[in-house]
Amino acid sequence: MMTADFKIRLRNLQDQYSDPILTALTVLLLVLMFVAAPLQATGHIVFQVFGFLVALAIIAGAAFMSGSTAAFIAMMVALSMNITAAVHRLSNPSALDLHLLAGGWLILAITLGWVVARQVFAAGRVTYHRIVGAILLYFLISIMFVALFAIVGQADPKAFSGIAIGDNAALASNLIYFSFVTLTSTGYGDVVPVHPIARSLCNLESIMGQLYPAILLARLVTQELGDAKPARRQKRDKAR
Repeated sequence: MMTADFKIRLRNLQDQYSDPILTALTVLLLVLMFVAAPLQATGHIVFQVFGFLVALAIIAGAAFMSGSTAAFIAMMVALSMNITAAVHRLSNPSALDLHLLAGGWLILAITLGWVVARQVFAAGRVTYHRIVGAILLYFLISIMFVALFAIVGQADPKAFSGIAIGDNAALASNLIYFSFVTLTSTGYGDVVPVHPIARSLCNLESIMGQLYPAILLARLVTQELGDAKPARRQKRDKAR
């Protein structure tokens, strides 16, 4: 069991480093989505290992920042599902692997989103790191829909036109591309949802992609400007 002194030290470390960890997690997630995932599409095992290590670093940072046992257990379950799928692929690959991967990433995205949201919207001054953390939440919306698209695509292989939902090395990169095209309402048209559920998910993601920056990010920036005014006023008063 942890001693009271250790708990106090851990709490102090969390208070000191939680905001900077938001920025670190954002960088790691960007590396995972836009570096590791495309490289994994080449099929080389070294890039698979690289992606796993980046994901492990994200889980470790989120677990430290949250200090929540429930969040830690959820992320360990997600990690176990991904490890099980990876091991099963080597010996006896099947459709189960993709179900485990999609389910694991869905759990991880939701849990990580909850952990990050608690820190971003916690009491206290809005810092640069918290604004970056709000951007991280935006990226996590895309990751959540990547998992949902994979689940729908497994249930109906014809749910999407222009992308093959199957256990292949390029799937993650392709779904990330499609999810961000949908989230930002870019709509290139090379991948099209066909199944009604797939279309509903795309509509929902597009709406979230439009409303999130307009409401939540604007709220954080406004709060930051509001907090900065008293500080500037105090500096002027001291100068006088």
